[in-house]
Amino acid sequence: MRYRSRMYEGTGARRRSVLAAVALAGCGALLAAGCSPPGGAGAGPTGSPPGTPAASSGSPGPSGSPSGSPEVSGPPAKGSVTVTGEIAKGLESPWGVAPLPGGDLLVASRDKGTISRVAVGSGAVTEIGEVPGVAPGGEGGLLGLALSPSFSSDRLVYAYFTTESDNRIARMRYDEKRPAGQQLGAPDTVFRGIPKGTIHNGGRIAFGPDKMLYVGTGETGDTGLAQDKKSLGGKILRMTPDGKPVHGNPEADSVVYSYGHRNVQGLAWDKDKRLWAAEFGQHRWDELNLIEPGANYGWPEAEGKAGKPGMRDPVAVWGTDEASPSGIAWAQGSVWMAGLKGNRLWRIPLAGAELVAPPEAFLEGKYGRLRTVVALGGDRLLLVTSETDGRGSPEAGDDRILTLTVR
Repeated sequence: MRYRSRMYEGTGARRRSVLAAVALAGCGALLAAGCSPPGGAGAGPTGSPPGTPAASSGSPGPSGSPSGSPEVSGPPAKGSVTVTGEIAKGLESPWGVAPLPGGDLLVASRDKGTISRVAVGSGAVTEIGEVPGVAPGGEGGLLGLALSPSFSSDRLVYAYFTTESDNRIARMRYDEKRPAGQQLGAPDTVFRGIPKGTIHNGGRIAFGPDKMLYVGTGETGDTGLAQDKKSLGGKILRMTPDGKPVHGNPEADSVVYSYGHRNVQGLAWDKDKRLWAAEFGQHRWDELNLIEPGANYGWPEAEGKAGKPGMRDPVAVWGTDEASPSGIAWAQGSVWMAGLKGNRLWRIPLAGAELVAPPEAFLEGKYGRLRTVVALGGDRLLLVTSETDGRGSPEAGDDRILTLTVR
């Protein structure tokens, strides 16, 4: 069990100067085009899993080194990141983010158990409601958010959260016509019974191109759960919007999609509908994995590129001080990965399922712990900081949502 903390020394002045420049930049023009809800464009037939990628070689290699020659052309080996604005500041323990049609954002507060709406033009933050039953503690609380694939008609917001007894997923109707603070309807629990703990609660949820709900869970520090297919801990789950197993899952009547994970924190699909996931390592290697249905990702028998028969090796790895990965997003041919303890944003350039070049680090030490990355289309990303989560060193204005242009 490894508690992640950060000693933030000697960088306060640099952070303050960077933040002042960002505040002057503004962000209204960047988001004028608006955002689409998850799982919308490019959705495949209901119940049909995204395309299965080719199996990886599983050969051990150094941190971030390419595992083979790309079969298709990919992005440039070197990229760039420009911080173009600051949407909001003064947020408390922000975790999940769901872009609304039109550009505004819904943001979950892990420790307060509330969901707020952030107006991207003014930066105004308005609480829309509290999620009943949230029991914050350690790494648990109100975590991932996702909009229903039919949000424009059903107005349903999905939330993953920790209770006194488990982690679960509920959906709530969002009624903007009701008074502020009372705009969330009563929660309809669609899935329950995911193990909870002080650590490793997982929490990232996202609707895939197939309009099914994917869920990243953790093994709560009980390492044996990850290899136990009957347990929901240390897994990626795939279910219908109603929380039922999907026809075509690896095992009938089971929501388990992949197993052998330690603590899945990031989920994203590339342009070819391949699923990628980021997760914490323990003492040596944090991981970015290419997810295949039914595959075993090794924990606790393997960490990093172990090359063990029957277990899938990660595509890229990092030393645990460099990453502690959280949210990921796909943009411009790369996976972009937020680092908590690493205090940086990683770019992982890919050609198909292979690395084009070693991953690149950006924004190192400039904004502290980074929690969530959201793709807005094209070369635009949102980046959410996590300095108020109890393990950071918050400064005036933390936590923040920034806008980025990336290549």
